[in-house]
Amino acid sequence: MTQGAVLCDEFGSTVMHNAFARTFTEARHGNAIVRAAIDDMLGRACNGEHDQREIELFGPPPRLLFVTAQPLLDGDEHLGALATVDDITDQQRIESIRRDFVANISHELRTPIGAVALLAETLVDEVDPLVVRRLSIRLRDESFRVSHMIDDLLALSQIEGDGVTESERIRVAHLVGEAVDRIRPAAEQAGVSIKVADFSEGLALRGDRRQLVSALFNLLENAVKYSDAGSIIEIRAAGDDDEVSMVVQDHGIGIPAKDLDRIFERFYRVDQARSRETGGTGLGLSIVRHVARNHGGSITVSSREGEGSTFMLMLPTGLEAPARAEVK
Repeated sequence: MTQGAVLCDEFGSTVMHNAFARTFTEARHGNAIVRAAIDDMLGRACNGEHDQREIELFGPPPRLLFVTAQPLLDGDEHLGALATVDDITDQQRIESIRRDFVANISHELRTPIGAVALLAETLVDEVDPLVVRRLSIRLRDESFRVSHMIDDLLALSQIEGDGVTESERIRVAHLVGEAVDRIRPAAEQAGVSIKVADFSEGLALRGDRRQLVSALFNLLENAVKYSDAGSIIEIRAAGDDDEVSMVVQDHGIGIPAKDLDRIFERFYRVDQARSRETGGTGLGLSIVRHVARNHGGSITVSSREGEGSTFMLMLPTGLEAPARAEVK
């Protein structure tokens, strides 16, 4: 957080200001607004008043400033006044993200938890075995959905907070194999096939195995959810001494162009109805993005509606060329 300070004498004349406060003397409209507020508040402070204000500047870039002023006293003698200016733009943005995050969690959990309560209440008095079975299956599915969301929230929180905590040399084939093994039951249930293209067994990188497997799994899970029965999901990998690319391509419903810039946001879903049917939490691709960032890499997507989507995870290997041959 950046802070400015302006000191004036008992007559209200400025005697000192630091570099940040000095910027508000520049000839710009926003600066003039701040300078006028500081002068007014210092004048009040010289008369013994304490004052504080938030000043919003619309930019560009937009900023939010918190300004305070207080008198400087030596006993009963007024020596002057001090004004401080804090740029709380980033702090406000973080608070806004937190509020939105909590609101999203509350909204996303309310539906399945409400459904669980309603189904449980209905089951109490139900005697028809067929109805009991049908309601029990729905109750199980909603419970799984809540559990899945909580697991994803915990995973995202851990990945955001930890960075890369355990870095090791890993063969890409092992990462792909582990992710495919995890998604295979869901793929078989959905009637979707997974095809792993041949790539060099020596292809490797340095990173957090748990996070990297999680990223690949979430890409595969996303592909399964938005693919129709009978379709194929392809996984490819390639690289050199400096960089590795891992590609997950599906032939599903695709992503509208207007949604491509937002799909990595928390809780964002392209197809709300389908996501709810398949138990999607809207967190999987956000997890992928954070894993990529933690490893100094990137995640990109290309898609056409009705034709499918291709996600490419690009990661630096973090390996010196001679060390690659030692990976096991």
